[in-house]
Amino acid sequence: MKRILIATRNIHKFKEIGRILSPINFELVSLADFGNVPEVKEDCDTFRDNAIKKAREVSKATGILSISDDSGLEVEALDGQPGVYSSRFSAPDATDEKNIKKLINLLKDVPVDKRNAQFVCWVALADKGRILATTNGICRGKITDAPYGEFGFGYDPVFIPGGYRKTFAQLGPGVKNKISHRYRAFSKMREVILKLERVKIL
Repeated sequence: MKRILIATRNIHKFKEIGRILSPINFELVSLADFGNVPEVKEDCDTFRDNAIKKAREVSKATGILSISDDSGLEVEALDGQPGVYSSRFSAPDATDEKNIKKLINLLKDVPVDKRNAQFVCWVALADKGRILATTNGICRGKITDAPYGEFGFGYDPVFIPGGYRKTFAQLGPGVKNKISHRYRAFSKMREVILKLERVKIL
């Protein structure tokens, strides 16, 4: 069976992406299966460019069809922060807890109706360094005053998606995987993969 490399070592993220992409006629593998692939520095100014850079470099390093994404949180009251720095918002060695603590602290004087935010995700598909396609997804919502819930990762405990009263971390993967930014971006990519496979490009 042909393989597609999901360019992440995060097992939670890998499983989430795998659920969204299913079913496709490819075996999904992660960077955890490849010990000799160097870390790609995500130093671009946009999510799209970071996704493209990582997909291109990983596909060249492994010779395997590769998918990479870059995603993060944009908060209106913070002029779009943390943006591309979402994963390292509090420090270079940031943890989810530290990032959330910093975010909540910055918004402590911002009223609920001014806490608009959106999760953004860009996905890139590459083959041996050549970009075949990009897709994106957005999920709009609001930031809470404190973390709630035990599911998910990242900023899930403080993000309430539009139309809901609970955070992603409270709603759980069953709901999140149907409405999230990552779901929307990877669902589009799944259709791209199926189309490219039908026309014998993959």
